[in-house]
Amino acid sequence: MTRIVRCTMIVVLLAPALFAAPPSADAEKVWSLEKAYWEYVQANDLGKYRTLWHSDFLGWPSQSPEPLRKDHITDWITAHTSKGETLKSYDLERLTTQVTDKFATSTYRVRLTWADKNGAGQPSTIRIIHTWLHNAGGTWQIISGMSAPTNAEGH
Repeated sequence: MTRIVRCTMIVVLLAPALFAAPPSADAEKVWSLEKAYWEYVQANDLGKYRTLWHSDFLGWPSQSPEPLRKDHITDWITAHTSKGETLKSYDLERLTTQVTDKFATSTYRVRLTWADKNGAGQPSTIRIIHTWLHNAGGTWQIISGMSAPTNAEGH
């Protein structure tokens, strides 16, 4: 009897891991685009960065007092680079990606450091949510998003 109880307990404890669905191909594609987003920022490749954004984008970046459209999506990058800063490092913490029909919502935290000409900079952490649209051309583009600094606990 003890053996049956042990086996049952093991199955119950492992069931969530055994039956958890792996991320869909679309969720993985969107996550790969989120990673490309930060590669483009670090390389200061504003042309490739702009290709990630839908022409009807509306979002609210943390550094902006008002919502912005696509024509201002690089403002936060040029605010740093115009002062001679570069994105020294970043680390993405993937939280979740949900795909529903032709929309995908991706949430994550990014820990980053913008460095000045001497290599000095203060690390910061930002929470990000992007909604991606799978458009008629078959590509995913950011249609909406918002970012905010984390609180004292990093959340």
